Amino acid sequence: MAITRRGLLAGGAAGGGLVVAWWLMPRSYRSPLVPARAEHVFGAYLKIAADGVVSVAVPQLEMGQGITTLLPQIVAHELGADWRQIAVEPAPLSGAYANIPLAKAWMGIWDASFAGISRSSDDLLALRFAQRRRFNATAGGTSLAAYERPCREAAATARAMLAQEAASRWGVAWEACEVENGLVTHGGNRASFGELAEAAASRTPPDPAPLRPEPMREKPLPADLDAAPAYPRIDLPSKVDGSYRFAGDVRLPGMVFASIRHGPVDGSQLTGFDTKAAAGIRGLAGIVESKRWLAVAADTWWSADSALAAMKPRFATAAPVNSADLSARLDAVLTSGQAHTIAETGFGGAALTRVDIGRRYEVEAAYAAPAETATATAHFVDGRLDLWIATQAPEQARIAAARAIGISTENVALYPVPAGGSFDARLEHDHAIEIALIARALGRPVQLTWPRRDELIRARPRAPAWMLLGAQLAKRGDGAIEAMRVRIAAPPAAREFGQRLFGNLTPEAAMRETAGQPDPLACQGAVPPYQVPAVLVEHVPVEIGLPVGRVRGNAYGPTIFAIESFIDEIAAKAKREPFSFRMAMLGGDVRLAACLQRAVQLAGWDGGADQSGQGLACARLGDDPDAPRIACVATARQGEGGVRVVALSAAVDIGRIVNHDIARQQIEGGLVFGVGIALGNRVALRAGLPEMADDTAMGLPTLAECPDMRIEFIASDAAPADPGELGAVVAPPAIANALFSATGLRLRRLPLLSDGI
Repeated sequence: MAITRRGLLAGGAAGGGLVVAWWLMPRSYRSPLVPARAEHVFGAYLKIAADGVVSVAVPQLEMGQGITTLLPQIVAHELGADWRQIAVEPAPLSGAYANIPLAKAWMGIWDASFAGISRSSDDLLALRFAQRRRFNATAGGTSLAAYERPCREAAATARAMLAQEAASRWGVAWEACEVENGLVTHGGNRASFGELAEAAASRTPPDPAPLRPEPMREKPLPADLDAAPAYPRIDLPSKVDGSYRFAGDVRLPGMVFASIRHGPVDGSQLTGFDTKAAAGIRGLAGIVESKRWLAVAADTWWSADSALAAMKPRFATAAPVNSADLSARLDAVLTSGQAHTIAETGFGGAALTRVDIGRRYEVEAAYAAPAETATATAHFVDGRLDLWIATQAPEQARIAAARAIGISTENVALYPVPAGGSFDARLEHDHAIEIALIARALGRPVQLTWPRRDELIRARPRAPAWMLLGAQLAKRGDGAIEAMRVRIAAPPAAREFGQRLFGNLTPEAAMRETAGQPDPLACQGAVPPYQVPAVLVEHVPVEIGLPVGRVRGNAYGPTIFAIESFIDEIAAKAKREPFSFRMAMLGGDVRLAACLQRAVQLAGWDGGADQSGQGLACARLGDDPDAPRIACVATARQGEGGVRVVALSAAVDIGRIVNHDIARQQIEGGLVFGVGIALGNRVALRAGLPEMADDTAMGLPTLAECPDMRIEFIASDAAPADPGELGAVVAPPAIANALFSATGLRLRRLPLLSDGI
């Protein structure tokens, strides 16, 4: 008899497992929105005021990706609102805003024992987990997948209720009313949203609400056309005039400012500091000492940080991490460590009877290094903690802060504020724990801002990965790949991150808990998008002594760099032109082939001949049919100071485009991020500390150093996908292949210039 997850749960409930049965029962949630004066609530996503302003609740962190424009734009289109009347507010924490697609994608790190049993069981478990845990994290490019449909349904419901109210006043059928531009009309009758809102809010809407035939869609524009956006970003004016409120802009009566010093590595312990050395600094408000860190609060942040510098806190570190040691560990296990099969297609490893070409690629740890360092504000009084913080996982940050000071989670009020960039750094919640402890110790409002040095020290970089790729080629000599093996030595980064996020473990405990575990999420992107008859992907988990986490691109960054560099090397070995070589293997992915064709047209591809300076790469992020795709051609030229990347031409398929302008911004930003990954400086560790103390030493591209970019989107009817990580993962291999074309040197390590040319 086959035992299924569904059968196990049903049997458990029948045998008295009432807790399990209760956990799986359907949930319904009242709207968590609270109306202000003259506002009326229409479900969990929108309110309409007497003046006609439509306020949209956004349950995702705005961190530059434009989500506080995208979701309101979807609501405005479905509702029939005037864009000039749209306002935005952060959604409160509630199971009504569960990010179910992300919960399902991350099921392997919060319930690995039951992941993948069946699609239906995964869907059910993800739904219940996300609702019960109020899981609305912003990550994985899931915002549209999670919230477009609920936003449309909420707006369609409100539209029907407004039409019902207007129709009852005019004595007509509500279905015959038109709702556009903030007005409900029928013949010569017309009424504004504001006029109808109060009475409409009490009506019973049709179930299901009638959605418009066409969802929000914008047509792709030619690469060189710079048209004004139909839906300008809501946050842009306030960002331009400086009134936009980030975490560091929060101000409370009587508030003081805190700086902090951490030990060089996780597990470091504070052993001493000189309190007297700070005696001459004015405005000091308190010193807070922890086992792992030292914080000082003062009337100004500069005074607090100056006091810490004078006090010279000392830390004991049992096993400091050095870059040389880290590389040695990866070296040791790459060829001899125990490998776990992650993916196998066709005949898998059995099909690889010989290795005609084998290459090794090394990708150093990559740091997010957002411009805005970790910042939070808190006030602890009468057993209640009020917390203002930019976080991608608000409920998990709230839980961590509550546990840190021994209070109930329900006694923590978290007020989400936007982040000035994140690149997944704000999935970590160390600063939530620290500000809670500091606020409790001081008994007054306090704002904590990490210095740049501590942002780098406490960052959990994208895991380094050492990779061996081998291929068996057809004997006819045209380079056709018969079988491929990808062996990846890397920490189990996603599992480790999951233990911190969901298990609330310390970084060192999370490393111990996950040591030696295979991690499919740490190997994403290792199965190439090409038609290769047999592929075997193996993961060799390695403990490197350095906590790792998520950074823009995540595992796709290393794997796509290795795959696309390897494909280029095979083409060169077979004396095949790189574009046509790839096209011959893309018969199973017409959408990616279209991207590749358009990218070479945009770039004026010349065949990638020696010294041409052109290199290309393409990527698909995921195996889902709706996964986003990109192809990019990089152009490098000889100039003063050596070879320089002068142009990036990209063709992108993200399915149906919701906002063309924002999508283009995300691709441009991702490409620049990828340039930094490819051509920046490696962050070397010595005695556990980064050798560089600030971002200036990271060698990130300045505006003057950014290449010209031509970006064009492919028209598509696929579901909309997130463009945020595409440029970041495709730029490094395209640049590596361009540098090979320009110089004849094959660079197989990221950053590409980490060891010089």
